[in-house]
Amino acid sequence: MTALHLERVTQPLALVFCEKLIPGSQLVNRLQDLNYRVQTVAHAAQLAEAVANQGPMLVFVDLPPNCHGILALISRIRQNLATAHIPVVAFSVEADPLQAQAQQAGATMVVSEAVLLGQLPQVLEQALRVD
Repeated sequence: MTALHLERVTQPLALVFCEKLIPGSQLVNRLQDLNYRVQTVAHAAQLAEAVANQGPMLVFVDLPPNCHGILALISRIRQNLATAHIPVVAFSVEADPLQAQAQQAGATMVVSEAVLLGQLPQVLEQALRVD
């Protein structure tokens, strides 16, 4: 096994679904700076399958204003016994209006984009906390 391959195997994987370029690319860069391997999911329809196939440590999901389809995908991840344990961090421009809906769908936590990008290490710590 090469050193590069070993490093990739030991780096935790984060899946990111974000339709907007700016917060999505910033999140990817910050996760990589924190030594995460990051895989982006281009289409919402691929999210649940990517979570099941890739086995990430955690998932980040952007909540657009009309997010009912995304909420259904979060529920699907939670209902699958193979993926129910994976923390899902949902984020949006403003978390408050969507927080209750996303938590009902099964999101581990819901934060605003500003909190996510500004306090990513703390968000990771809280999302990965085992109670």
